Amino acid sequence: MSSIEDYLNERGTLTYSNVGVSMMPLLRQGRDLFTVRKKGPERCKVGDVVLYKRPPDKYVLHRIVEVRRDSYVILGDSCVNREYGIRDSDILGVMTGYIRDGKEHSVTEQAYLDYTARILRNEKKRVARIRLKLRIRRTLRRMAGRA
Repeated sequence: MSSIEDYLNERGTLTYSNVGVSMMPLLRQGRDLFTVRKKGPERCKVGDVVLYKRPPDKYVLHRIVEVRRDSYVILGDSCVNREYGIRDSDILGVMTGYIRDGKEHSVTEQAYLDYTARILRNEKKRVARIRLKLRIRRTLRRMAGRA
């Protein structure tokens, strides 16, 4: 079986299903598909959703929230912790579209562009809301354990 890198090198694009909830609500685990094209020499930009590889062999699909001189800061749409130091050499592909309920969508569609702008604009509020939900859940679990 070939690796994702081999597949992208051979074919140039990959359509795959996501695992996990880090890109909710954009991508629903086990229901939606995403398509990435092999990353070329160009730099990525804020808002791009990229497929990158974490050592040793974990593939991650998250959004670029900051571009630095020699690296990127990346965050999943439903995550709270930014990842720092992601380099161009770590990025395998850039998302070009997704499939939801059998319908293909492009990252150039206005609805997607509006969604991306909203995600980026409201990052601090969104992260604070997610952290609050997690704190409430932990508190409720602790309280249930005492009962």
